Amino acid sequence: MARYIFITGGVVSSLGKGLASAALGALLQARGYTVRLRKLDPYLNVDPGTMSPFEHGEVFVTDDGAETDLDLGHYERFTGVHARQTDSISSGRIYSNVLEKERRGDYLGKTIQVIPHVTNEIKDFLKIGDDEVDFMLCEIGGTVGDIEGLPFFEAIRQFIHERPRGQSILMHLTLLPYLAASGELKTKPTQHSVKELQSIGLAPDVLVCRSEHPIPDREREKIALFCNVRKEAVIPAYDLKTIYQAPLAYHRAGLDQAVLDAFGITPAPKPNLARWEDVMDRITHPEGEVRVAIVGKYTQLEDAYKSIAEALTHGGMANRTKVRAEWIDSEIFEREDPAPYLENYHAILVPGGFGERGTEGKIKAAEFARTRKIPYLGICLGMQMAVIEAARNLVGVKNAGSEEFDHEKGAKRFTPVVYHLKEWVQGNHTVRRKADDAKGGTMRLGAYTANLKDGSAVARIYGTNVIEERHRHRYEVDIQYRDNLEKCGLLFSGMSPDGRLPEIVEVKDHPWFIGVQFHPELKSKPFAPHPLFADFVRAAVEVSRLV
Repeated sequence: MARYIFITGGVVSSLGKGLASAALGALLQARGYTVRLRKLDPYLNVDPGTMSPFEHGEVFVTDDGAETDLDLGHYERFTGVHARQTDSISSGRIYSNVLEKERRGDYLGKTIQVIPHVTNEIKDFLKIGDDEVDFMLCEIGGTVGDIEGLPFFEAIRQFIHERPRGQSILMHLTLLPYLAASGELKTKPTQHSVKELQSIGLAPDVLVCRSEHPIPDREREKIALFCNVRKEAVIPAYDLKTIYQAPLAYHRAGLDQAVLDAFGITPAPKPNLARWEDVMDRITHPEGEVRVAIVGKYTQLEDAYKSIAEALTHGGMANRTKVRAEWIDSEIFEREDPAPYLENYHAILVPGGFGERGTEGKIKAAEFARTRKIPYLGICLGMQMAVIEAARNLVGVKNAGSEEFDHEKGAKRFTPVVYHLKEWVQGNHTVRRKADDAKGGTMRLGAYTANLKDGSAVARIYGTNVIEERHRHRYEVDIQYRDNLEKCGLLFSGMSPDGRLPEIVEVKDHPWFIGVQFHPELKSKPFAPHPLFADFVRAAVEVSRLV
């Protein structure tokens, strides 16, 4: 039976909740324990995949095809444990499940209520995989007091009450504001946050207090006294230069020890933090620097490309190089020449996205990289834009484009080099989709196998001819243009096992030009950088030495 750690956020701020959860999972792993991390989100969206990146940041995709909150990306990056569909749940999904059961007759005509039906559904979710790990870490989204989160807090209260004593603890993150005028940290918001928790029947065992300034012992004692926790369980959380400092910083602050003490685990195994010491050494002692331009359409919110930014950092660590990623709005290139913006970068990355806005700028970025021999990595839509650019400028299909843009506009304007994917093989069955299907959960999602061409750049980079990567898309490059494109130097170097779906393209006679239909950034970790990102940064380093 797993021990449960519930992580909640304070009234004033829940900043860093996902990072603290991920760092704690990594620290427990360092002590030899097995862990799994879960996210319970109070929003009413059934499927995070329907949410705009401007609303909620990127959508993280799991191997088994779940579209989840971006915090699951932190969980995977810090622990290396592959997340599953059962590791992310929203209020919308919970209510949807309950209503579906009601319509099916599972409740035998009973009145459906938050208690017990909604809370029971949440508790059933929490119990999944209970016997697989030593610790189950469950982060509750939002902050204590949010009306949407109340069913989760009530379910947790019941869950803790129903389990054996000492098998569950609560960790609460709060903010200690600093008033510059008086030069003091204010503990009242933390006290009121804990009071709010206590009013719904929950009491924290560990307090993690975010602060920009050192927390004096006197203040820690005050927080401990009025919040009814031990002083050693009041853990300071200071601002860090990089998120990968978090495991070492939290260990020095005593977080993992406070959690083990709360469970009464003594003596506890000593942690082996060599992995994280090596990570920090690579980050803090780079031997060079490269500049990478990320030409995208959601540049106003960097969380929209969170996994890409982290994967570039990992690629830099693999090469002991600092990667300075800079964001450029692709719409600029629809009005202006990209050369003045891109000529000082050592590499160009064009990420995924949906809709036509900004795509002509992405096409120009791909053309600039191809013709100027600058390393280029196109991901999902970034690959499709590279293919459209080649079709227009090399093959001569002047109005080459994507069916996605015509569907969006409601008028046929392009020769579709990229078409709506109507069917594909998943496991041992065929999935079929129509262009007017509901948006949520209807894309090609999750891990799929690809076969790589012998002698190709990607086969060299991966060191194998068979790979498995995560997908999230509903439009695909049309295979009928393959022969003409390959004659012009665009090699289809990765294909689905049945040979019908292009997975990777690369430009011959180019230092480094690769487009992938999948999302390699989702599998990159600081201690195991994704090979594509590691080699992309290596190519950028070579360019930097030639400049």
